[in-house]
Amino acid sequence: MIRFGIIGCGYIGNRHAKHIAENSESELVAAFDLKPDRKIELEKKYQLESTDSLAGLIKRNDIDLICICTPNGNHFQSALAVLEAGKNVLIEKPMALHKNDAEKLIYTGLKHNKQIFVVKQNRFNPPVQHLKKLMEDGRLGKIYFVVVNCYWNRNKEYYKKSDWKGKRLEDGGTLFTQFSHFVDIAYYLFGDVDMESIGGVMKNACHDDLIEFEDTGAFTFKFKTGALGSLNYTTSSYEQNMEGSITVFAENASIKIGGQYLNTLEYQKTNGFDNFDLPESKPANDYGFYQGSMSNHDKIISNVVDALSGKGQIMTNAVEGMKVVEIIERMYAVAKVIS
Repeated sequence: MIRFGIIGCGYIGNRHAKHIAENSESELVAAFDLKPDRKIELEKKYQLESTDSLAGLIKRNDIDLICICTPNGNHFQSALAVLEAGKNVLIEKPMALHKNDAEKLIYTGLKHNKQIFVVKQNRFNPPVQHLKKLMEDGRLGKIYFVVVNCYWNRNKEYYKKSDWKGKRLEDGGTLFTQFSHFVDIAYYLFGDVDMESIGGVMKNACHDDLIEFEDTGAFTFKFKTGALGSLNYTTSSYEQNMEGSITVFAENASIKIGGQYLNTLEYQKTNGFDNFDLPESKPANDYGFYQGSMSNHDKIISNVVDALSGKGQIMTNAVEGMKVVEIIERMYAVAKVIS
């Protein structure tokens, strides 16, 4: 039995709690949030013993792993404290907002012999796994060009209902909060990016009074394999999310994973290995007035349990989480901001 704690009892913390409680090999032991009402509500829902402080939660001897479900800017400090206390950690995306901080977490995990898991639930999407298998089997041949398009809507209510989203220090930027999953999938499928090749432009198109950074960007880059790549994104899609896709042009196939959240196989033309018979993707996370990425947190919790029990490997390890942070940090460093 893997015993869990949770830091951060908002929507995503409750999602973690739900799937921990539903897994027969895991147990939710305790939770903490700086907002007492959120903490008390989750404790009552899952009949948890009250935990009055963050330090008290971290020091408990009856917890194997703690989930970090706090605002982005807090991920590093909370995860560091957990690792230094000798516990494993599961960090919601992004792992951190700076590569140096992610590297420090890796070092601390190694020092204390503890595992770091990073939430990248879109890796579990059936079309993504289909494409991953084709890549691993060498079926696609040489990769020529990879295009990532992310066209979502984040309206005024989304930002007004949050005390941290849209703020640079707590949020980090649109690439961290909305689209790090898509950067991760490109890295997961096609490998590392040549950092010196990254270039792009970005602007705040229509959220001037709501956020402290861009809502729209266009980047080009080169994978270390030599394939070209592009990433185009916005949170200005009219009224609703439109598309989240990744298209690959290769020697033996052209394939597009699309839908709004990388959840459908939209196009596949190959030299004879077409296969559209895939399991149905789960619905997206529904937050009421907007939707987010795919709801695969049950698979995340199962992966944590299996890995800590010696029955499987980590789906997204600390080095992979750090690489996504490095790519995004580089994008922000080189981008030309236009008005």
